[in-house]
This record gives sequence, structure tokens and C-alpha cells, in this order.
Amino acid sequence: LEDQFLELLDLVEIAEFREAASESADRLDIAFVEGSIASRSEVERLKALRQRCNKLVALGSCAVNTGINSLVHLHDLPAMEARLFGAGESRRELMAPMALHELVPVDFSIPGCPVDGQEFLVVLQSLLLGRDPVLPAYPLCVECKLAELPCTFERGELCLGPVVRGGCHALCIAGGDRCRGCRGLIDNPRSTPFLRVLEERGVSAEEIVEEFRAFNLQGKMKR
Repeated sequence: LEDQFLELLDLVEIAEFREAASESADRLDIAFVEGSIASRSEVERLKALRQRCNKLVALGSCAVNTGINSLVHLHDLPAMEARLFGAGESRRELMAPMALHELVPVDFSIPGCPVDGQEFLVVLQSLLLGRDPVLPAYPLCVECKLAELPCTFERGELCLGPVVRGGCHALCIAGGDRCRGCRGLIDNPRSTPFLRVLEERGVSAEEIVEEFRAFNLQGKMKR
């Protein structure tokens, strides 16, 4: 956001920013929290923050639905600890990652890895005006069509665009990649013709489940 972010200082007071200062505020109107929760001390910090803020916003895929950190759930945590830190080392603080809404009430979520800067501004403006922010409810395919981008399936690659929430302006597709689902599922994804598309392309159920694991293995989006 660069200069736009500096202009925000005319509208809000940044009372607490852990990466830039050690000071903390007694109360916060809006708290933006990044990252999944992966230690017991983080659980306590999150719960304490929830008690002293009016609005809690999960910022980014890891905070919203655990993101790629959720892949830890496919492995044995003690074995991973031993591999990372060496045998005999105790890491009792560590825990399998969780999304924010699995631990505390979350008022709003901004998905994406990374989040879209303009969407962040829209959400912040809505909150400052006392309105509930509204995320796109349509699938990513809508944005691909509007941008006249060729369908990824035509390249013989699997894409999650038909069931993943739009709002990123099809950034990955425009860059020659495919949608990997970082923004989470749309509402009622079973109502889309995605199953028919998969059948026509010969994609198995196992392949699509494997594809969803990258960002959506653990946790659910909270609108």
C-alpha cells in the first residue's frame, strides 16, 4: 500500500504494533492478527487480546483457516519436534497450528496469501464507518472471465477457481499459475458445476482432496 498506508495515520491511531514497538494499549477498537496459533503462550496472548479489543480481524490465510501451516496435522508432532530440534529436546510450548476462530470469537476475516491491499482498505473503511464489511461471494472463475484469462483447465492443469472465493483479481492465474485455494471456499461450493468439470477432465476425488490440503486442511472460514 506504500503511500496509502501512511495516509491511514490521518484516520487511525496505531496504538499497538508488535513488530515495531513493545508498548501495548489497555483497549483497542480494532485488532488485526496475522498467523496461525502454534504455541500455548500464543493461545493465552490471543485470548487476552480478545478481551481488550472491540473488533478482532483475522488477517491472511494462516489466521483465517491455518493456511499451509495446517499441513502439520498430517504428521506426528513429537516426531517433527525431534527432527527439527534434536532428540531429547523438550518443546512443550508447541502445538499443532490452529486458526484464530477455533480459539476465540472472530468478528471478521480477510483471506489470502498474501491479503489483497485494496481489500484491506475496503474492510478497514467499513469498520471505521461502523458497517459490516462484505467479501466477494462469487468464485474466482468470475474474475478470470472478466479479465478474459484463458481457463487453466485448458492447459491440462487442475485449478480450484470454481469453488474458491474471488477477490484477488485472479493474480495467480494472470501470472501463469493456477488457483491453489488460499482464499478459502465460497459458500455452498457443491452448488457449482465443479464436479462436472472434474469428471470431464478425468480428475479423481483423491486428486482434488490432495489439492485442497495445501491451504484448507484445518479450520473453516468465518465470514
